[in-house]
Amino acid sequence: MRLQVGCPTNDFDATKTFTEWILRIGEGNISGPNDGEAEVEFLKDVIVRSTSDHIHSIVLTIYSSFENHLDDPSYFQDKDIFVPTNEEVDAINDYMLRLMKDEGKTYINLDFFCKTESKYCFKESIYSVDVLNVFKTSGIPNHKLTLRTGVPVMLLHNIDQTKGLCNGTRLQIVRLGKHVIETHIIGGRFFNETTYKLHMKFTLFDKRILFRFLQKQFLLVVCFAMTVNKSQKQSLSTVVLYLHRPVFTHGQLYVVASRLTSKKCLKILICDDEGRLTNKTKNVVYKEVFQRL
Repeated sequence: MRLQVGCPTNDFDATKTFTEWILRIGEGNISGPNDGEAEVEFLKDVIVRSTSDHIHSIVLTIYSSFENHLDDPSYFQDKDIFVPTNEEVDAINDYMLRLMKDEGKTYINLDFFCKTESKYCFKESIYSVDVLNVFKTSGIPNHKLTLRTGVPVMLLHNIDQTKGLCNGTRLQIVRLGKHVIETHIIGGRFFNETTYKLHMKFTLFDKRILFRFLQKQFLLVVCFAMTVNKSQKQSLSTVVLYLHRPVFTHGQLYVVASRLTSKKCLKILICDDEGRLTNKTKNVVYKEVFQRL
């Protein structure tokens, strides 16, 4: 459906070929018969050239003049960088923030222990607040949230679905206050509408520590880059996929390909196990998923 929207009438055959290629990736049929893992080879015209600093190379590919567009929500509306893991997301977002002249603000979260009836509650004494601060998990802001005016961010929880404020909604920072952040929505039917984000308290549970604790923070994360899993609600016309390491679970490569509105949208930088650039990567499909469909 995305390809149909972005397909010129004179490019139908190429779009059809690309659609079939995406479906073969999703079904695990790329590169012939396989046991669920197969090698995918990309054409040279989608490969990002790089020397030693790969993050610098992908940033030049997609955000070459971003500082001139920090007051333009449409600039970030249809572009992003996809990576497999949160560690790589943090590395790219930190790199982008360091390029900006605006000092911005750093918000430190507040962690509190919750009353719990768990039989493991005695273990709470092991964990100081400083220990809680270093836990990182999906859907939770980092302990230190550094933001600058014009930066694209992503909402981490559903707040008001009727106004488009859902988990995965992308926003752009307009103004930073001590307890309130003004943003513009940069995607969907509520594009460019103004919203305000407050410091919020929410309860967290991580199976690594076996009890609940409260955190107070803005439910936002910088999103110059995002994980492949977080990209599933997006439709984008410019995507750079950075595979410093291969995808590691079912359908991740398919998710990236199916976010695109055109074959020309995709650029990719792939490293092999020894860190050298290549145009081949692994596709992972658990074929038992399709056995009873």
